[in-house]
Amino acid sequence: MNKLIDTIKSKKVKTPIGVLPYDWKVEKLGKFIKIYSGESPSKIKFKGEGIPYYKVDDLNQFDKYMGKSKLIADSHSIKKTVPKNSLIFPKRGAAILTNKVRILTQESYFDTNIMGVEVKEDEINLEFLYYYIVKRGLYKIADTSTIPQLNNKHIEPLLFPKPELKEQKKISEVLSTWDKAIELKEKLIEQKKQQKKGLMQKLLTGEVRLPGYSGEWKKVKLGEILKERKETGYTELELLAITSSKGVVKRTEVDIKDNSSEDKSKYKRILPNDIGYNTMRMWQGVSGVSKYEGIVSPAYTILKPTNKVNSNFIGYLFKLPKIINLFRRYSQGLVSDTLNLKYENLKGIKVTIPQDVEEQKKIAEILLSIDNEIEMLQEYVNYLKQQKKGLMQLLLTGKVRVKV
Repeated sequence: MNKLIDTIKSKKVKTPIGVLPYDWKVEKLGKFIKIYSGESPSKIKFKGEGIPYYKVDDLNQFDKYMGKSKLIADSHSIKKTVPKNSLIFPKRGAAILTNKVRILTQESYFDTNIMGVEVKEDEINLEFLYYYIVKRGLYKIADTSTIPQLNNKHIEPLLFPKPELKEQKKISEVLSTWDKAIELKEKLIEQKKQQKKGLMQKLLTGEVRLPGYSGEWKKVKLGEILKERKETGYTELELLAITSSKGVVKRTEVDIKDNSSEDKSKYKRILPNDIGYNTMRMWQGVSGVSKYEGIVSPAYTILKPTNKVNSNFIGYLFKLPKIINLFRRYSQGLVSDTLNLKYENLKGIKVTIPQDVEEQKKIAEILLSIDNEIEMLQEYVNYLKQQKKGLMQLLLTGKVRVKV
């Protein structure tokens, strides 16, 4: 951080938006912007190339910059465009709460649920304004009395700090350095995930064998290698949850409302190396191998591995798309919302596995090593994001100055 920021001392003054450096101005945003509204025509033509047309959902696919969208509009369908190097963000509904502010890299169309803002580039650095609005938070600006919404009356009178243009640009450059570092690490994480996906397909099906292993793979019923654990009454144990992305986790690590019953007497015990799954969502792959001893909701089914299998091997096998399709086929229910896969049905499913448990273990270790690498990279990304958040607080308020 010290290499990128050359701090300087400056006098501070109180302003309507807090204490700022004496040489910063406080201005109304409306003086320096032009606001654009989108269109939602009844008929719209899309083709292989043309001007992008964005909807609110498309804002989720990009981080900071809006690249070329899959929605390419026929220029005869819509009249208004917003120029490149403008900000766009949701103006209505719950999407405001997600703070999806984006910078356009090309001239674009967008629908009526999005607002566009073009800035006077001789007064305002676009990225400086982007970072300020992200820090400020769209939801703090919006009218949230009923359905959250933004319009000109919220944007134009918005007060914001205005250093000299050179300092705005320098602040943006520093914050962009963190963005680039985060982006590079996130791309590496995605590459690792794709690598793992390819290895799972090859190693868990026997398409590629590990050196030193040539034993037979056989079809077995899951009931032959996994038994159901139905132990209840362990109310003193820690409450756990099972998620699709992280598997079995401590309930305190899950960022959703705790709807568990106060009476935990019917909650099921799960032990390390057990496999737990959501009985109603196994067809979506919601399962995981437990590292902990604890209790889980009666909505979960707990599987106790026999000595014929390695738990982690089975845990990865349960994430293969073709196995998840089997779980769907064997689930009972009329529609997706009512599908359930109880142990009585699961135990009849046949899977092909190595008979040598050591081979299963080695395959699982390779996949676990990739998972550990992904986890460490993600922790570093989270660290960079926290650093950037702190920098935004310091730089966008002038608590730390950059020498220009």
